[in-house]
Amino acid sequence: MTIIVTGGDGYLGWPTGLRIASQTTDRVLLVDNFARREWVSDVGSVSATSIADIETRVTAAKEVHECANLSFVEGDLTERAFIDELLDVHDPDTIVHTAAQPSAPYSQINGERANYTQHNNMQATRNLVFGLEEHDLTETHFIETTTTGVYGAPAFPIPEGGAVMENQGQRDEVPFPAMAGSWYHMTKSHDAANLRLAHSQFDIPISDVRTAIIYGTGIEETRADDRLATRFDFDYYFGVVAHRFIAQAIAGYPITVYGKGEQRKPFIALEDAVEGLTRLALTDPTERPADHVVYNQVTRPISIVEMGTTIANVATEYGYDTTVEHFENPRDEDETHKMEIENDRYAELIGGQSVTFTEGVETIFATLSEYEDRIAAYEDRFLPGVLEDRLEEDTDENKSRS
Repeated sequence: MTIIVTGGDGYLGWPTGLRIASQTTDRVLLVDNFARREWVSDVGSVSATSIADIETRVTAAKEVHECANLSFVEGDLTERAFIDELLDVHDPDTIVHTAAQPSAPYSQINGERANYTQHNNMQATRNLVFGLEEHDLTETHFIETTTTGVYGAPAFPIPEGGAVMENQGQRDEVPFPAMAGSWYHMTKSHDAANLRLAHSQFDIPISDVRTAIIYGTGIEETRADDRLATRFDFDYYFGVVAHRFIAQAIAGYPITVYGKGEQRKPFIALEDAVEGLTRLALTDPTERPADHVVYNQVTRPISIVEMGTTIANVATEYGYDTTVEHFENPRDEDETHKMEIENDRYAELIGGQSVTFTEGVETIFATLSEYEDRIAAYEDRFLPGVLEDRLEEDTDENKSRS
């Protein structure tokens, strides 16, 4: 049997592929075109953690975890010829599709990047599902990480999958309406719809894993050797809000909360995200649902102010002097939105949350303490505008005094 993990050089794809390979004797093939490394370089940033090249990573996996079944192939999923060769040669039983341009801010820079994001993400998914159909591989379990961002921020609890709609006295369950807030999120809304269609038309078993905001520097397997580390982005474009707050604390800046900061966002530790994908990938074909199943890959929603306060408290324990400061909110958003999101199906899959937010933040600080200089060197990539304005004002004031 063969399991393909796309995005196998990425933040989520690499540890997922590593864990899968360490828990099975089936062949595990990583696929990537190294675009994430190029995107981060394009915005002038780097990974805080040192990340090895893919050849070094695979070699280390074989030495440290005895993953003789792990291999890698480079290729672009938007090119149909590559997909055809991939499926012909490897005949996968499962595909874990984590490859994507995953940044909403990057997709919002300009029209070129919006177009690139939409083409890259949706074309790759369409190529894969049509490839499975046309290569007579419709029993292949297709697992894709979409995003909880497809739900937007509705004023009612978010279901794990469809929604019940009532009109003129009649009720029915329908796909949740796309309420994406960026060009990136819209790609995943389209993917979610296309996955439903692929199951309907091709009868491919689909697991649509709607991923929350993932935080963390690694999992047990990646911590076993420095060569196995996954990337940790902290810039405005590719670093999630928790990672940027931690970078601010390490660089000696306050944690910036806009407005009240009581709006809640869905979070999940990297460990719990990888575990769910691993369990789905390794489910016996005779036991997995031959259906289209949606999983809300989230452990719990956390308010921005709670997140900032937790990070500040942990930072103090690690010797960093930081506080939470509130600033006027430049965004048009509900600062008190109490997101509620159902996750029973995913919680059952992983056996419940294994890493609390506080524990996850502690591990991040423990890891990043040795990368302080690198983070400080790129502070212009993650400092929010309100802090940059304050620094400029302080500089002008000092000049006037001198």
